[in-house]
Amino acid sequence: MEARVERAVQKRQVLFLCVFLGMSWAGAEPLRYFVAEETERGTFLTNLAKDLGLGVGELRARGTRIVSDQNMQFLLLSSLTGDLLLNEKLDREELCGPREPCVLPFQLLLEKPFQIFRAELWVRDINDHSPVFLDREISLKILESTTPGAAFLLESAQDSDVGTNSLSNYTISPNAYFHINVHDSGEGNIYPELVLNQVLDREEISEFSLTLTALDGGSPPRSGTALVRILVLDINDNAPDFVRSLYKVQVPENSPVGSMVVSVSARDLDTGSNGEIAYAFSYATERILKTFQINPTSGNLHLKAQLDYEAIQTYTLTIQAKDGGGLSGKCTVVVDVTDINDNRPELLLSSLTSPIAENSPETVVAVFRIRDRDSGNNGKTVCSIQDDLPFILKPSVENFYTLVTEKPLDRERNTEYNITITVTDLGTPRLKTEYNITVLVSDVNDNAPAFTQTSYTLFVRENNSPSLHIGSVSATDRDSGTNAHVTYSLLPPQDPHLPLASLVSINADNGHLFALRSLDYEALQAFEFRVGATDRGSPALSSEALVRVLVLDANDNSPFVLYPLQNGSAPCTELVPRAAEPGYLVTKVVAVDSDSGQNAWLSYQLLKATEPGLFGLWAHNGEVRTARLLSERDAAKHRLVVLVKDNGEPPRSATATLHVLLVDGFSQPYLPLPEAAPAQANSLTVYLVVALASVSSLFLLSVLLFVAVRLCRRRRAAPVGRCSVPEGPFPRHLVDVSGTGTLSQSYQYEVCLTGGSGTNEFKFLKPIIPNLLPQSTGKEVEENLPFQNNLGF
Repeated sequence: MEARVERAVQKRQVLFLCVFLGMSWAGAEPLRYFVAEETERGTFLTNLAKDLGLGVGELRARGTRIVSDQNMQFLLLSSLTGDLLLNEKLDREELCGPREPCVLPFQLLLEKPFQIFRAELWVRDINDHSPVFLDREISLKILESTTPGAAFLLESAQDSDVGTNSLSNYTISPNAYFHINVHDSGEGNIYPELVLNQVLDREEISEFSLTLTALDGGSPPRSGTALVRILVLDINDNAPDFVRSLYKVQVPENSPVGSMVVSVSARDLDTGSNGEIAYAFSYATERILKTFQINPTSGNLHLKAQLDYEAIQTYTLTIQAKDGGGLSGKCTVVVDVTDINDNRPELLLSSLTSPIAENSPETVVAVFRIRDRDSGNNGKTVCSIQDDLPFILKPSVENFYTLVTEKPLDRERNTEYNITITVTDLGTPRLKTEYNITVLVSDVNDNAPAFTQTSYTLFVRENNSPSLHIGSVSATDRDSGTNAHVTYSLLPPQDPHLPLASLVSINADNGHLFALRSLDYEALQAFEFRVGATDRGSPALSSEALVRVLVLDANDNSPFVLYPLQNGSAPCTELVPRAAEPGYLVTKVVAVDSDSGQNAWLSYQLLKATEPGLFGLWAHNGEVRTARLLSERDAAKHRLVVLVKDNGEPPRSATATLHVLLVDGFSQPYLPLPEAAPAQANSLTVYLVVALASVSSLFLLSVLLFVAVRLCRRRRAAPVGRCSVPEGPFPRHLVDVSGTGTLSQSYQYEVCLTGGSGTNEFKFLKPIIPNLLPQSTGKEVEENLPFQNNLGF
């Protein structure tokens, strides 16, 4: 619209001098130029300089221009070349409409001198428009009883083109019932007419959809179409008829209530009330009426209750369609209920054996059957148990299975088994059922009692009370019941001299051991025996263990003094020269203890002394030594009381009394230190005493013989408490006492005679080099205590 307005405005601009128009137009034919519509802009039309007989430069010099009444700038004049060009695309239908021919007048104005030439631009039509129907769909209603040959006028099409390009003909889609007649109105317009060829049957064809085509005369021709919808009106002459006499549908059993099963459809070729159909069940059972319902208008069949494949797999329904005139038709609907996997497998146990004796060969534990109420893969099942169990499943016929032992069972490893039988179907989704079975394993006497230790060591202190509990042995049996009930007993000793039956006894039920009598460490330090453990199975199994009994020493023996003898006989007198240096060995108290360990560790203590401070006692070895130099003021006779005590708890002790006589005139010859190593003392007191008595007797006999010889040669009185050596041929005899028994080394003694006293006293001097004697420890005192045998009369 804006373009049209602009062009109209341009047309109104009149640039010509109206005075000269009439003068220029009079008696002259206009120049004519032809162009087809829709020609491209810039198309060359003509050369005006040539048409007007003017030179190229003259057009420009005279101020030539184009003017138009419509003020349309559809032409362009080149002043340089004189070419007339098309300035824009032209639309003939827009410029001229249906008018033919389409002529656009314009003028050529030359200003110097003033001159006007008339011209026309003829726009030729092209076939650029197709015929168009104002209504794209044409509706007609024709009774099925209409006589053939009846004509029905149709709407004509419109074509903007003109001439041969305008509307020229009508056609309709091929059919057996209608054709088209084309009529001319006499004014250059044509219109179509629909003619019936044969009798219509609404029940056969109730509606026609035909395509009406309008054609123009262009090359190539253009066309336009419209849909002709013909509705055939009915007369009541047909009963309802179902589209299908049999409907078969499959419905999953889990379909929700209210869901549609199927839609049945009946058609009645009649219309109106005669064609209105109502649907209903015919001869329906009570179960069908409870399960299904049908929409009487639409024929849609819906579920009224839940389906169950396991109860009913197929429903057969008869549905009736009845029209308003009382006519009816029937169809059959077969509903097949399809199975879904909605039932879990079931395990039906037929037999179960429990308990099962261990070590038994392959044994049937259980027999059961698998059932799944579903069908197809939903009803197929797979049965399994745990992998870590000594059982296997064996399938049988009719979905029967047996659960059997894979290998002999061991009750000591597992007393019971919790077996989970898992049954899984092959449906989608898969459902499974788990069934638990507990199988007990009964015991067989296949394990002998086992002692907690292969050997036991028991400690018993001597002097125990009879029937003392000294310890226990223990054995366990991995079996159960009577097979695990253990009885203990003493086995015959391997040493036939061991009076085991009088030493210990055992409680048969709990393995407690008792000492039957008091034990004496000094008589029996240790003994061993074997005990047996026997179960009560059949046959009975047994095992044995070694028991070693160690008797612990008790401090039940007091020290026994070996020297000096304390048997109530004449006291032994030790002779000490007054010239003895401090530390001079006077004598040595020798004692033993029958106990052992610290109970036999002896210590010595000086309890009483005639003159305290004169003598000293070594606590560990019992040596009595002078504590200082002797003087004339010291008494000649001294009495020493020595306490010998062991290290037991509580300690035991004994006392020994020593008599020391201080003498003058003795000389002490040098004696070399013996090279012999100390001999081991006999541990038995009896042998030690016998040895000591033998040595003492030999020594006394030698001394008596020597004294008798000396008395025969010389009788001279000597001061009391002094011993002088005669100046005559009296030899210095040395008496050698070898260490025996508990004595650790030999001692040599010098003997001198005291004359004139009337007492016949002899003096045995001390051993040579006493200070070189080894110090004794407590243990040495216990085992090998050296002692000096100094006897005085």
